[in-house]
Amino acid sequence: MQVSCPAGGEDEIRRFYGGTLGWAELPKPPLLAARGGCWFEVPGGGELHVGVEADFRPARKAHPAFVVDVDAVAETLTLAGYPVRWADPAEIPGRRRFHTVDAVGNRLEFLTA
Repeated sequence: MQVSCPAGGEDEIRRFYGGTLGWAELPKPPLLAARGGCWFEVPGGGELHVGVEADFRPARKAHPAFVVDVDAVAETLTLAGYPVRWADPAEIPGRRRFHTVDAVGNRLEFLTA
């Protein structure tokens, strides 16, 4: 899965995904590393790739969704100053979920299995 960031935004991205969420950064192959961006291991499986876009605009509607312990992640994000907007439980019965934004404004969803 991939989201984008502006040129030079990698440090902010690393603080959010690596620092706040505690996701391990993965090394990029040298040819891809030259393009900028960074990759992270998503706990439970998968990878998140963050690519640099010259005309970056945060994704406001499209978003990745991550299956997590929503209470723990919501608390972590709240303590770090990120917004946590819980979704209407009637939309997806039986699954608690919320939305937030990453360090550069991309929309993210976190939900229960």
